[in-house]
Amino acid sequence: MTLLIEDYALIGNNATAALVGRNGSIDWLCFPRFDSPACFAALLGSPDNGHWSIAPKASHPKVTRRYREGTLVLESEFSVPEGAVVLIDCMHRRGGHQDVIRLVRGIRGRVPMQTELTLRFDYGTVVPWVTRLEDNRLSAVAGPDRIVFDTTVALRGEDLKTRADFVVEEGQTFSFALTWSHSFGSLPSPPDAAAVVENVTDEWKKWSSKHADTGPYAEATLRSIITLKGLTHHETGGIVAAATTSLPEQIGGIRNWDYRFCWIRDAAYTLYALMGCGFLDEAKAWRDWLLRAVAGKPDRLQIMYGIAGERRLTEFELAELSGYEASRPVRIGNAASGQLQLDVYGELLDSAYLARHKGLRQNEAGWEMGRALVNHLEQIWTEPDAGIWEIRGPLRHFVHSKVMAWVAFDRAVRMVQEFGVDGPLDRWVKVRSEIHDEVCSLGFSRELNSFVQYYGSKELDASLLLLPLVGFLPPEDHRIQGTVAAIEKNLMQDGLVARYNTRSSVDGLVGNEGAFLACSFWMVDNYVLQGRIDEARSLFEHLLSLRNDVGLLAEEYDAKEHRQLGNFPQAFSHLALVNSALNLSAGIETRPANDRSQAEPQG
Repeated sequence: MTLLIEDYALIGNNATAALVGRNGSIDWLCFPRFDSPACFAALLGSPDNGHWSIAPKASHPKVTRRYREGTLVLESEFSVPEGAVVLIDCMHRRGGHQDVIRLVRGIRGRVPMQTELTLRFDYGTVVPWVTRLEDNRLSAVAGPDRIVFDTTVALRGEDLKTRADFVVEEGQTFSFALTWSHSFGSLPSPPDAAAVVENVTDEWKKWSSKHADTGPYAEATLRSIITLKGLTHHETGGIVAAATTSLPEQIGGIRNWDYRFCWIRDAAYTLYALMGCGFLDEAKAWRDWLLRAVAGKPDRLQIMYGIAGERRLTEFELAELSGYEASRPVRIGNAASGQLQLDVYGELLDSAYLARHKGLRQNEAGWEMGRALVNHLEQIWTEPDAGIWEIRGPLRHFVHSKVMAWVAFDRAVRMVQEFGVDGPLDRWVKVRSEIHDEVCSLGFSRELNSFVQYYGSKELDASLLLLPLVGFLPPEDHRIQGTVAAIEKNLMQDGLVARYNTRSSVDGLVGNEGAFLACSFWMVDNYVLQGRIDEARSLFEHLLSLRNDVGLLAEEYDAKEHRQLGNFPQAFSHLALVNSALNLSAGIETRPANDRSQAEPQG
């Protein structure tokens, strides 16, 4: 039976990550990077596409899960009539070798167990050649990949799978180690599995001790920050949007995208979250990733990049995989990387301003790049674009995109005024004013008493909730009040906020999707700004209740079916959670206020 998305937990080693199901099966794992081809792809197909299960033989065991406090070390306790065991899962790196460590410990009684390892490289399509090494470990090789498997239980091969049956008694521990390396490289030495688990636990606890207490929601924010760290590449500093590809936004639908890349859209939210929680080294690594990734000609700026800043993210479909709950196509790569989205200019300049404002050291080359981006934006801000939601339809003049263009000029102006950097101040002030006037004139509907999705539209968009958060207009402005009320009435169901009306044809992909969790957190922030603190807390705590049993969120939530949807775990959801928690705990910190906030709409 297919597990629900929320039935999975994340483990990782800051190079890649795996999803472990409540049933003890690792159904998704890519080596050696988050965006590499999977060797376990059962998540998007069947167990024959690769998985590794360890579980009691008894059917329907009672399962309780938890992370060790402050870590990404997972403990799954299985209780059956005969007794109970705990399965401990974590990942580790040793130079060019990467380990998945699994320990089974007896808690009480005597529990019959079973394990099945099905290795299938290249997204479940390649069966490796398996041999037994002189030290009795198994070696599985195909093309550039090699997996070495070591365990204290007796193994047997059946039907191109590796299986074992064993019994765990109270006090016993059985160890399993799966190590990836390049097939043409040195053979990895056997890890001490129990020692690795304790070392990884200690390393995580030392790292998470930097967490600044964020009041009543400290546990939730730390778990989200740990999740973000788990989605971060240790060498590049890049943070992938999710660990997965093609988990559907609508079960059986076609809104299935590859999220194993780094979005510029997340830039400022990431800095706010990391710096607000005391993780300055991670914030600096992310800022440095941004500077490297966007280096080059301003007209070649992309909305997303690969983990090391790669630009070619060619999209194709895998016909060999049936998709999660038959949701096809399964996509690798992301064609949206070639879209024009004006909002990324605002994200980058907002990030630059924030980093400087918070004391992150900025080099001269970084501002030269920022100045070049603003000068290029001056030439293109009047063009239509694909918008924050990466609409695969006609380009339009999206209001959020224009507002973020305004943000780019506003932050550039403030950089000159507050930090003395070089730039054409008067010209940028003029453009900032022009954009503001145009948005208030063409992006606001008197009929709806609300800003709209794009110029001339009567549709709403949850991204409009960001207008007061970025300082475009103050929260008490009647147009912001009207916009929030309109979104509450038209896009909010069961206490959650949808991105936009997906039954319309704006993106050509008509159909329902779940409520977008980040948008719901933005509503929390708006309630805080408007002084509606009780409503803010109520909505925030409702959103916390949607996390799975180990504190993880996907991209969306289906309130009717009571299940998570979309790629998992989703960085954007966890970033929004952290920022809303900080806002509720310490009073909201908005972006700089707009000096021209009282400008009246023209139409």
